Amino acid sequence: MPVAFAIHDLTADGSLTRIGNNLVDGVSNGAIWALVALGYTMVYGIVELINFAHGEVFMIGSFIAFAAFGWFGMDLNTAIPLLILGLLLCLLISAIASGTLNAMIERVGYRPLRDAPKLAPLITAVGFSFILQNVGVLWLGGSQVSVPDLIGSQDVLFQISGVEVTNGDALAILTTVPLVLALTFFIDRARLGKAMRATAQDPDAARLMGIDVDKTISATFLIGGLLAGAAGLIYALYQTTIWFHQGFEAGLIAFTAAVMGGIGNLRGAVIGGILIGVIQQISDNRIGPEWTPVIVFAFLVLVMVVRPRGLIGEETRQAG
Repeated sequence: MPVAFAIHDLTADGSLTRIGNNLVDGVSNGAIWALVALGYTMVYGIVELINFAHGEVFMIGSFIAFAAFGWFGMDLNTAIPLLILGLLLCLLISAIASGTLNAMIERVGYRPLRDAPKLAPLITAVGFSFILQNVGVLWLGGSQVSVPDLIGSQDVLFQISGVEVTNGDALAILTTVPLVLALTFFIDRARLGKAMRATAQDPDAARLMGIDVDKTISATFLIGGLLAGAAGLIYALYQTTIWFHQGFEAGLIAFTAAVMGGIGNLRGAVIGGILIGVIQQISDNRIGPEWTPVIVFAFLVLVMVVRPRGLIGEETRQAG
């Protein structure tokens, strides 16, 4: 799709500026979906459960970040050094709160159903999703709420050959990249990360090796919630509006990204998120936003037909 439109732009006006802007906006938007998709794919990789409440955990992260802006008195007149410090503190608060919430959901709702039929935790996940949506409605109401544009999200930070990079683009990309690299390093090198990989491969064998599988699963939910909380803050600053329904929308998109990339694969979740962000942006700009969901899911179906395990998916363990 990008190549076809690039050729069209070169033929029409001899410039790649438009497709360049589409790609920058798509990558920055897709970076948010990637953070949320990582939570889906990590949980599925370990317990083979689709945590449908994960999107609402992301939504709660946005709400907490918005509240934190008020706690610290951050507004459009806040000095840049104080603004940076405040945003870092808000990022920590929203991430820790969302991570803790996700871990509590696992402990209360999913752990007692660990040995139950697969349908039981799935229905529980849907139930938690509705509960958190209603918490959002009670918290900020049923309408969209404006977030102070603290970073001037649409202000141009710099441009190269007419391709503009805004403050919002820079925030999304420069926050997501270190988080993804840190997660990758943690999974590959840290003791708990290795325990997570062992549990994902074979939980019974992991127990025999002395790994506390329950704590490892709780840590996975915690880390997924941390990333969702960070994504919630980025989303609030990037979109400058939040509302209770954003979790459902983001959760659907992020789950699609995880499936497209290969459910259970971290790199696949990131690639799927960015790819969907690019497809959405090009569709919104070139075809029309009303067609964007159709195009995204048509692309998903095409990927599933050609590669049933996703773009870079791996064969997951068989339950039972």
